[in-house]
Amino acid sequence: MSVLSTVLDAARSGAVQVVDLTTPLQESTPILELPPPLANTSRFRLEELSRYDDRGPAWYWNDIHTGEHTGTHLDAPVHWVSGQDGLDVSQAPLSTLVAAAAVIDMTAEVEKDPDFLLEIDHVKAWEAENGPLPDGGWLLYRTGWSSRGEDAVAFANADENGPHTPGVSPECARWLAQESPITGFGTETVGTDAGAAHSFDPPFACHNYLMGANKWGLTSLRNLDALPSTGAMLIVSPLPIVGGSGSPARVLALVER
Repeated sequence: MSVLSTVLDAARSGAVQVVDLTTPLQESTPILELPPPLANTSRFRLEELSRYDDRGPAWYWNDIHTGEHTGTHLDAPVHWVSGQDGLDVSQAPLSTLVAAAAVIDMTAEVEKDPDFLLEIDHVKAWEAENGPLPDGGWLLYRTGWSSRGEDAVAFANADENGPHTPGVSPECARWLAQESPITGFGTETVGTDAGAAHSFDPPFACHNYLMGANKWGLTSLRNLDALPSTGAMLIVSPLPIVGGSGSPARVLALVER
C-alpha cells in the first residue's frame, strides 16, 4: 500500500483526524482596525451576480470583496518593510505550506492577563518537555482567544489605550525569527503581534523580525485545542496572489489518534 493510500485510509477510519483551524469568512469576521490616518483593510463581503434568475437562470455566483489580511490569513515576508525584498504570497514554498506543527499553550496565563507576552523562557520550557521546535515547521500559539471570535468587540478587547490582546515579547520575536528553526508562527488573534505592540521596541516586533527573516505568519486560527503539542501536520492553502502581501487561507491540521 502506498504512503498516500495509508493516509487516506487513516483519515476515513478516524485514525487520522482532519482538524479545520480556519475562521469562516463572513461580513462579521473581525479585522484589524488601525487608527486614522492609516489605511484599513476591507471587511469580507459577497456581491451577488445571479441566483437562478434573469441575470443567470441556472446558476448562483458572487463577486468577493475582501482584503489580503482578512480572517484566517497568511502573512508573506513582503508584507512588512523589513521583508520588502522577500517572497510574496504566490511564492510560498510548498515545504512551508505543508509542514509539521508544534503548539505552545498559554491559555491559563492569558486568562489572567490579556496582555500576556510569550517569552523565550516559555519556549525553552516547552522544548525541555516536548523536544526541539520542528525544523522548517510552524509554532502555533494557543491562547484561547479564538473563543472571542464571534464577538468583534471582545476579540479586539480595546479601551482608550488601544487593544489588549496577547502576543510575543520583542526578545522572543527576535529569537523565533533569527535563532529558532521554524518557518512560521501562528496565532488565534487578529495579527501575530500583541495588541500593545505599537509601543514596543521595535514596534510590531513579530512582523518586523519574522518577515525580515523571510518567515511567515498565520492569524485568526481556531480549534488549536484539538491539536497535540507535537505531531500534527499543518496544511496551509492561501490564494497564490502574484505580488500579494498575504491571502485569506484555509488551514487544516492532520492529527494522528
